Amino acid sequence: MYRLRLTGLGLTLLATIYVAIAQETVTNKRNKEIPAIIENQVLTALSHYPDLKETNIRFLFTDKLKKSIMVARPTAGSLFKRPQNRTYNVLINPAFKLDYQIESIRQIPDSVMIGWIGHELGHIMDYERKSTWKIMGMGISYWLSKNYVRKAERIADSFAVNNGMGAYLTAKKSFVLDHAELPQAYKDKIQALYPSPSYIEKLMADLEREAEYERETAFPAEEKAHGAEVELPEESHPGIS
Repeated sequence: MYRLRLTGLGLTLLATIYVAIAQETVTNKRNKEIPAIIENQVLTALSHYPDLKETNIRFLFTDKLKKSIMVARPTAGSLFKRPQNRTYNVLINPAFKLDYQIESIRQIPDSVMIGWIGHELGHIMDYERKSTWKIMGMGISYWLSKNYVRKAERIADSFAVNNGMGAYLTAKKSFVLDHAELPQAYKDKIQALYPSPSYIEKLMADLEREAEYERETAFPAEEKAHGAEVELPEESHPGIS
């Protein structure tokens, strides 16, 4: 594990170094810009979002995120374009800050990283259905209302669950809430504003019930026809002796 006990300026300097290292190699996948160091995790998350196949998304490491691990937002230059022509940035903090320590985000388990990315892709799905003015209003409301934050985060998680990422989300949330060295203030923020693991599990259970119902009712007409055929008398079957 690459851990150092640092404070203040030391944390900032090391975070800057992590950005330089992580961003050194970038892989371009059609309309996606992905740092090679997290390419596998990003591609796994993207595989759950076929609706974002043609969407321009850049995954960028930055040391400017002070209170978040990851944030998704449309670029300023594309905000006033049509949704299909927008470009989105998923900004990633390369340094996972613990109590008086800093750890490279590379040390986070793959399932947790995939869950984090999947959550941010859920936000992009939400942006894609909104007009420019609604996105701008969303940004203002996000800063002014904690209730709006809760609503926006639930929507993002709902998109992720509906795209088969529920298990990754619960891995991410459990990692944060159960991590012994994460600052309590950060845990309190997550508990106050973001859906709980039990809420995600409920969404997953609801989705499974819907899928089971659809399977059971997929071919009702054929089943009825088959049942009726079995009950027909022999003379109703021409060619059978």
